[in-house]
Parts: sequence; C-alpha cells; structure tokens
Amino acid sequence: MNISSIVVQTVPEHLEEVVESLKSCEVCDYHLHDEKGRVIITIEGNSVSEELEKLRVIEAIPFVYAADMQMAYSEDELDEQIEFINERDAVPKILHDTANADVDKVVYNGDMKKREDMVAFAHEFDSAKEREKL
Repeated sequence: MNISSIVVQTVPEHLEEVVESLKSCEVCDYHLHDEKGRVIITIEGNSVSEELEKLRVIEAIPFVYAADMQMAYSEDELDEQIEFINERDAVPKILHDTANADVDKVVYNGDMKKREDMVAFAHEFDSAKEREKL
C-alpha cells in the first residue's frame, strides 16, 4: 500500500468549491486548507501507477491549478522494486545487441520534473515486472 500527501493549489475565490469537490471525490482524503488556497489531501494506492491515476483525477477538478505530491510512503512496493532491480541485468537487453540495437527504442525517463516521464516510468516498470513473472 502506498500513501502520498498532495498539496492542491487554487485561488481564494474558488477555495470552497475546490474543497467541496475534493471532499466528495472518492480518490482522496481531505485534511485541511488555508485562506491562500492551499489544500492538503492524501491518496492511497496499491502501486505508483494507481496513485498517479488518482492524481490525474484531482488535477481535472475545476479550478485546481496545481496538485503536487509532497511526501510518499510505500509499504511493500519499494522493497519489491529494489529486489526486482537487483535481480535484473544492469544493462538493458536492447543494449547488449549492439549490432541490431535501435536507438529510437531506448526510452529515457530521467527527467522526473515532467509528470509524463513519471507516468511512463511507472507503467514501464510495472510492465517489466509482469513480463518477468511469465
């Protein structure tokens, strides 16, 4: 189980509407807000991918101008990911075959400031774990 805190930002004139939307939203738990338009919520998920899907729902609420994860706690997923990474070859399979490697298929997910990269990385990581099980 993963739990993450999120700071949601809106403007004061839409604060009550955003708070009510968050309270009635089934993807998060509301905790508190201030008069400047900052709202603190938490989300839970079985994976990072699930949490990111919930974050997208929150971002789509009218008058939410920003919703950023601040703190995250992962009960079991982190240990599973570390074990998975440690059991894998440090060099991706595509790079072992230098004669036939297609550089266009190499995916860079190092820029975590771009949320699309984070979503792509989470999905790729989950997919790789599933493929390894087969």
